[in-house]
Amino acid sequence: MNDESASVIPASGVQHTITAGDYEATIASVGATLRSLRYRGRDLVVPFEADIVRPFFRGATLAPWPNRIVDGRYTFRGRQYDVALTEPGRGQALHGLASWLDFAPVETAESWVTLGATIQPQQGYPWRIRVETTFALGADGLTQRVKATNLSRDFAPWGTGPHPYLVAPGALDDWTFTLPAAQVLTVTPDRLSPVGLQPVTADAERFDFRESRTIGTVMIDHAYTDLVRDRDGLVTTRVADAQGVGAAITWDSRCPWVQIHTADQPAGPGAPGHRAGLAVEPMTCAPDAFNDDSYPFDTGLGVIAPGDSHKASWRISALS
Repeated sequence: MNDESASVIPASGVQHTITAGDYEATIASVGATLRSLRYRGRDLVVPFEADIVRPFFRGATLAPWPNRIVDGRYTFRGRQYDVALTEPGRGQALHGLASWLDFAPVETAESWVTLGATIQPQQGYPWRIRVETTFALGADGLTQRVKATNLSRDFAPWGTGPHPYLVAPGALDDWTFTLPAAQVLTVTPDRLSPVGLQPVTADAERFDFRESRTIGTVMIDHAYTDLVRDRDGLVTTRVADAQGVGAAITWDSRCPWVQIHTADQPAGPGAPGHRAGLAVEPMTCAPDAFNDDSYPFDTGLGVIAPGDSHKASWRISALS
């Protein structure tokens, strides 16, 4: 394992490169971000250069909530909280508080690294949460594990997930996509605030990928649930070219939701990152889960008791 610790640290933080067999991954310390993942020299996720500010949330570890808190306001155990609106154009609090923390190494080896950071009590989230995440390469790909420990005296709301953009050879419109999910969360078109669940068959051309098919020109930025699991309790989503070459991400029942985004940029074609990859984000909870009482479905909101921990994991692997 190599740690990049030059006199001038790259904008994305200290770089941790791990290798195993045909896989190589680089994790940037800012946001415990998966900056690149390659299999036999082929990208499995959309990478970015080390010495730039990470584009959007590409590859970041999201905590203590993934996705949005509507209006940055929520009520937990009878008390109302307001957090900063980090998506000002939509007036939402997006992707938690850990994505710009600098994670320090806890343990390192050639094929894995564990990084840790502490979310300190602050306005709108007055709990201290220790977050440690391990990235480990093996013959089956890259597994990321996230462990959150509540160091506070009170119960804390919690959610997490990754933000990789999977890639296959060629253009996104031509990739095949497989997602074994029966329900999709509809959202408002302007702010992407949750509205309600509907069967993917209600707009099958846009949302139903239970059978592998070409993505085409549809725009998706939605969360799915009602996931179909295999006999081991796992869900696998795949993107691939016509020859079946691409990437997959697999997760267990601790993530009952997944956000899918075709990476459409408001400025359209020609904008950096426009439809460059397919974001597949397993989530332990739904968008706006901190407002759990506002929804007639199970949001999956996690609650960590003082001194207890919450764990989740997922794995990205090559399709060839």
